[in-house]
Amino acid sequence: MAKITYIEHNGKEHVVEVANGLTVMEGARDNGVPGIDADCGGACACSTCHAYVDAAWVDKLPAKEAMEEDMLDFAFEPNATLSRLTCQVKVSAALNGLVVKLPERQI
Repeated sequence: MAKITYIEHNGKEHVVEVANGLTVMEGARDNGVPGIDADCGGACACSTCHAYVDAAWVDKLPAKEAMEEDMLDFAFEPNATLSRLTCQVKVSAALNGLVVKLPERQI
């Protein structure tokens, strides 16, 4: 399990325990965190689970694969360094304390 902090665009924080093996997107979806739509259900076929990873965590996450990079082009205000599709980030104990900030909207 890992505690993940999701911060809505308005600043409201949600600290959620997410089981290892799930994705950061599934943790938000399963715990009713608003701001992650996940329209494709985690297939990396949309950008509606886009979030900005806290800068302290960027180098601790696995690198983005080409498909994720391509889909981020469709996200709302992507940031080349901080943007991730949360469906592509698998939870493990190493992610305990991860902080992600949600964009103003998903498109």
